[in-house]
Amino acid sequence: MRIVNSDQMLSTAEWRPLAGLIKQWGRELGFQQVGITDINLGQHRDYLEAWLNNGYQGEMEWIRTHQAQRNNPNMLVAGAARVISARMDYLPENTEQVKTLKQSEKAYISRYALGRDYHKLIRKRLAQLGKKIEQYSNDNMPINQRPFVDSAPVLEKAFAEKAGLGWIGKHTLLLNQSAGSWFFLGELITNIPLPIDTIQTDKHCGSCEACLKVCPTDAFIAPYQLDATRCISYLTIELKGPIPEALREPMGNRVFGCDDCQLICPWNKFAKPSKEKDFSPRHQLDDAKLIDLFLWTEEQYLKNTEGSAIRRIGYERWLRNLAIGLGNATPSEDIIVALTCRREHASAMVSEHIEWALQQQKHPKKRKRKVKRPQTD
Repeated sequence: MRIVNSDQMLSTAEWRPLAGLIKQWGRELGFQQVGITDINLGQHRDYLEAWLNNGYQGEMEWIRTHQAQRNNPNMLVAGAARVISARMDYLPENTEQVKTLKQSEKAYISRYALGRDYHKLIRKRLAQLGKKIEQYSNDNMPINQRPFVDSAPVLEKAFAEKAGLGWIGKHTLLLNQSAGSWFFLGELITNIPLPIDTIQTDKHCGSCEACLKVCPTDAFIAPYQLDATRCISYLTIELKGPIPEALREPMGNRVFGCDDCQLICPWNKFAKPSKEKDFSPRHQLDDAKLIDLFLWTEEQYLKNTEGSAIRRIGYERWLRNLAIGLGNATPSEDIIVALTCRREHASAMVSEHIEWALQQQKHPKKRKRKVKRPQTD
């Protein structure tokens, strides 16, 4: 390796061998794809500003609070020059879970949350990648870098698109021609001026709008425009208070997240099952009955969600979501008994959702498959 003084930096072209090694090391660490881009966000910054101004973030005020850091990676990593974006697939081998959407007594949990929480796993792999880079590079310049996995203000989809990992689809998720959208993203922001990859400029959605039309709560304002306050993932995971009554029936049995826009996407026929055992379903959450989950004690909830992304919503919101699922289930005396028993010791918020569910169970009416967005003047 060429040795230089600390005040001399290798040119971008001279870092090309390292860029190739980074992709090789990434594959060895379990990432299916690694790309490199600069830190300029361009139009993505304007998109975020407009999205926030429309209030589509709902209670996720942390997005606005940390907007400066999102727009300027130098505020996260001093001297930031490049973003190394990595993709790790999570599709489980058994995809029969989708059938639970048509079984009203079962709970549908978003595929990404069926196994262990991906944050620690991917952050650890990115940290290992960073160590390899440091070992290779520290004779050439002082290295400053840091891994990120959906837990800090980083526009991960924007950087992934710029790094050539895919394109942002009409459902606002990243799509890849050979992998669909069933994958996690992680980033390693570094001060090394690595050569960058070709930006993904073509969007291959064509005239397809299946993802927009299938959304149960009509959360898409237009292609590439999501109102998070109507998205089931937001409602079941991010929203801390009561779920708006008009959106409860369309939620069906989706109690943690929603995959509908991915399930229907034609590009996901190319998705391949993950080889990561940690992403495999745990505690039979891919085939669990709503009533069984609803009857978990808080101790059982904490035990069974240890190391899971589900843990983050807490026991109260878990019961809130399940109460809605039970209200939407085929009327059953067992469900009425379970809801009634839980009501006595429930918090005010959970109790309100239980009352709604009991009304649904005792006075069933034709279910609303989908709720349309209210018209505005």
